[in-house]
This record gives sequence, C-alpha cells and structure tokens, in this order.
Amino acid sequence: MPTKSSQHLPLPLPDTASPLRPELWLNRFAALGPDFHTELAPQGMPQPLWVARSEACAAELGWPADWWQRADWNALQVLSGNAAWPGMRSLASVYSGHQFGVWAGQLGDGRAHLLGELATPSGSQELQLKGGGATPYSRRGDGRAVLRSSIREFLCSEAMHALGIPSTRALALTASALPVRRESLETAAIVTRVAPSFLRFGHFEHFAHHQKPDQLRQLADHFIAEHAPACRESGQPYAALLEQVARQTGALLAQWQAVGFCHGVMNTDNMSMLGLTIDYGPFGFLDGFNPGHICNHSDHQGRYAFARQPSVGFWNLHALAQALLPLIQNEGEDPEAASERALDAIEPYKQAFSDRFTALMRAKLGLQQAREEDTALIDDWLRLLAATQVDYTIAHRRLSRLALNEDPALLRDLFLDRAAFDAWALRYRERLQAEASVDSERSRRMLALNPAVVLRNHLAEGAIRAAQAGDFSETQRLLAVLQRPCDEPALASDADFPPDWAQTLEVSCSS
Repeated sequence: MPTKSSQHLPLPLPDTASPLRPELWLNRFAALGPDFHTELAPQGMPQPLWVARSEACAAELGWPADWWQRADWNALQVLSGNAAWPGMRSLASVYSGHQFGVWAGQLGDGRAHLLGELATPSGSQELQLKGGGATPYSRRGDGRAVLRSSIREFLCSEAMHALGIPSTRALALTASALPVRRESLETAAIVTRVAPSFLRFGHFEHFAHHQKPDQLRQLADHFIAEHAPACRESGQPYAALLEQVARQTGALLAQWQAVGFCHGVMNTDNMSMLGLTIDYGPFGFLDGFNPGHICNHSDHQGRYAFARQPSVGFWNLHALAQALLPLIQNEGEDPEAASERALDAIEPYKQAFSDRFTALMRAKLGLQQAREEDTALIDDWLRLLAATQVDYTIAHRRLSRLALNEDPALLRDLFLDRAAFDAWALRYRERLQAEASVDSERSRRMLALNPAVVLRNHLAEGAIRAAQAGDFSETQRLLAVLQRPCDEPALASDADFPPDWAQTLEVSCSS
C-alpha cells in the first residue's frame, strides 16, 4: 500500500497562476530524493529569440496574454535556460528502458530539465525544457536540441492536443545562433514542454532492473498519490495501477491509429504513465494509407511501422508489468500467481483499444448507431484505402461530404479500382439508410471530426526552412492552423495533397 507520507491531500488550486509565486511551485517529484534525479540548472542559450508561443497552453496555465512580454517575468531568459523563477527546482530524472525491443540499460533525461511542478487553475503541471544542455544522463551527447526538430515537436504537441489526442503540450519555442553539430552544423533551440507528469514506463523499469525495491515502491506510491488515487482503494493497488495504465494506453493507441499518426520510436522510455503522446522525434502523419509505413528512417527492421503500433503498445505493457511485479507479488506468494495477476492487469488494453478504435472509426464514417456489420464495413474501407494508398486525411474529408442521392465523383476519383469503391459505397449507403442518416447532420458531425489539416512532413518542412532563414512567422501561422484542424484553412495548400518533393523527406532519431 502507499506509504503514509505519500498520501498527499488534494491541494487548493489558484484562480491564476503566476510562476513568480514561490508557494505555487510544488516540486513533489523533486522531493523524492537523489535516487530519482540529479538537481542541476539548464545550460542557457546566448541571445535567445522567441520562435513561437502557444497562447492556448499559456491560458490553461492561468497566465495572462502578455505573459511573455512582462519584464518582471523575464520569460524569454527563463525558458531559454538563462534564468530561474523563485521556487523552481530544476532537475534531470533517471530512467532505463527497452529501445527497439532490446534492453538499453540506464537512460534518463539526456537533454531535458524539469523546471518544477506548478499549481495552476487546470491542475498541477510540470514544466520542462528540452534542449537545455548536458546532464549526467546525456551519454556523451551535448544535451542540445536543434531548431529543425524543435519546430516539429512544438507544432505536433499542440496539433495533437487540438485533435483531442492526449499529449504533452508545448508552451514556447526559443532559439539561438548557438551552433550544434548533427549530420551538419545547425543552430540550437529549446522547447518548453508541459504535462501533469513526465513519468514513463522506463522510470519503473530502472528501479526494478537495478533491484531497488524500496525506490520502486516509493515511485509507485508517489504516482498513485498524485495521478491514480482511486487505486488506493483496491486490495491490489499496484495491479490496479497497471490496469489503469493499460486502459489509458489502449485508448491512446486507438486514437493514433484512427487519425493516421505514426510515433516512430515507441521505446519503453518513450511511453507515458499517463497515456500521453510523449517525445516527438521521427513522427509522421500518413499521407497515402500504407499500413506498413515506417516513418523513422532509423527503424531498419520496421519494428515501429504504423500497423505494428498497437502490438508494440501491448509489448511495452508487458515490460512495465515485469517491472511492477515485485510490488504486485504479496509476501510469501507463489511468483506464478503474481505473474498471472500482472498479466491479467494488462489484458484490458486489448478491449480498450478495440472499443475505442471501433467507436472512433464509426464516428469518422458518420455512423451513430452501433451495428454488428460495422466492423466489416470499417475493415473493408481501410483495405480499400490501402490497396492503392489513398490519401488518408483527404479521403475522410471527402467522405464527410458524401450525399446519399448524389454521384460521389470527387471521392471516387481517389480510387484506381472504381468498381471496388462503388461496391463498398453501396454497402455504406445502405448502412446509412438503415439508421435514417440525414446528409446535412451527418456531414456536420464528420467535418467536425475528420481534420482538414494535419502536420504533414512537408508543412513542417516549410516552417523549418523559413525559420532557418530567420523567418519565424510561418511557424506561428502554421500553429494557428493546426489548433483548428477541422476548419478549412485560408491557404488551400495546407489541406491539399503533398507535393512531389515531399516524397524525398526523411525523419530519423536525430530529428
């Protein structure tokens, strides 16, 4: 059971949250002690500049619209690692994990600095700088992030949130002329990330692998107290915790698959205990629907191909279950019984994924009633898209405007096999008629769900190239478009097919 000291009482949250109020910095992860992290300040960037800010994220923190301009806040310097607000305790945490299915040993925040945990009107939130320089966990790296990858993470964090997909948030992006060596010489940048917690599967794997049961229990009790209090009421709180994570992860993976999002590097150290999308590196949204698509150029074996993501999520939960097994096993209990209980705890992942995915796809097709034949209709639609790799986002957008009594020429034109499309469309129309679907109502629902714009690689690349030339306006413009993904954009090209040159773009773990 959680220790008495870890059973934190709910804290009153402020109406407004100023980071200058030291009493609002809770720093409860920092209070766990040096076994869990190293306290150190980030290494700042010289002469930083604002690249972009998310006013939506700032508003959820309870900050005023002019937060970034306030002289007393000194936000540009703080979020570039050059200064600190009163009450902050900056640290880098230690964790381990499996990378590409292989145990990688000790990892940790190699280029991330947790500034602290801040009480806000929307709940306590941790603020983290990504790219703030070397830490004890950098593994010979420089701890820096480059402008290219930072723009991608900043935009995608906010795009995913706008799509309704659980994600870490991005508050701000700052940059500097500080040179950083990757495949070529680039410049440095720092993303300010926001989340209720940045704890990952790998945090628990670390203490289990190093046979530190006291620290493992302390971390689990901390997480239950802060983020899973209902688990305390269970006779098996750690198994209940595992089941909660399994259900959240299943729902998250269903949302990824339904929107066509590829994470690219689903290592256990990149899996959030809160079921958030975390660590945007070699991600990508599908253009043509190819279930075998590998968005990470470094993934030579295709472990993290789009269609494999759900099974990888379950594999990662097995790794977490193994890590929590010492806590799940009761004193004197047969190890096999405890192992069986741990496996039972992650089994709900499958149902959570299946139920959420089917519900999402049914909604994407405009179906309101649940019928037995829907699974086959959905599966055949996806097979139809995959047969000639039809553009996933555009197909669903055009489907949203399909009328029962009109020729679906615009949608049919996406398919090379017109006969196969016509056969499926006939079944689809019959299914809509069976629930007396009304064209205008259905279209309104579908257009509010099926995005017009997702962060395709070529859109991100346009913002990156402009920023590298000193023009940050495209990053801020694209952010505004992505924060309203289901609205028709002012620039039609934002919602159009990718240009031919986009086929040559590659992203890898260095991205």
